[in-house]
Amino acid sequence: MYGNTSPFASHGQRASTMYNRVGVETDVLQASPHRLVTLLLDGAFDAMTQGIGAIRAGNTEIKNRSLSRAVRILDEGLKAALDLEAGALANDLNDLYAYMCMRLTYANLHADAAAVEECTRLLQPIREAWAGIAPAITEQRAAA
Repeated sequence: MYGNTSPFASHGQRASTMYNRVGVETDVLQASPHRLVTLLLDGAFDAMTQGIGAIRAGNTEIKNRSLSRAVRILDEGLKAALDLEAGALANDLNDLYAYMCMRLTYANLHADAAAVEECTRLLQPIREAWAGIAPAITEQRAAA
């Protein structure tokens, strides 16, 4: 009856998006520092996966948005959260995140899925190690 011009045509989709956003915002507001880093890592992987799919589909807009998001997560989230005074590991992660930002920017400019895949391979061990320390973090919190 109303067709595509109806303001109600995509109401379900808008409501779903708003519901998801509220869920993410609630998760972030209630998250521990460990959980926040987990969310950043997951967000980086999601963005890179979307970027690879967009490159393969030839969708420049989604490629740009996804890979730019991945770079921002790495640079403004993960890299910015490092305490460089803490030692060699933090400095090595800083260098790795900077390298990945450079590779993802290259991938975005040249639609290079292999460069994005390289970044996912580089970040995977960090994600696994971070997930592996979750039980120890939970135990520390319970003891405190």
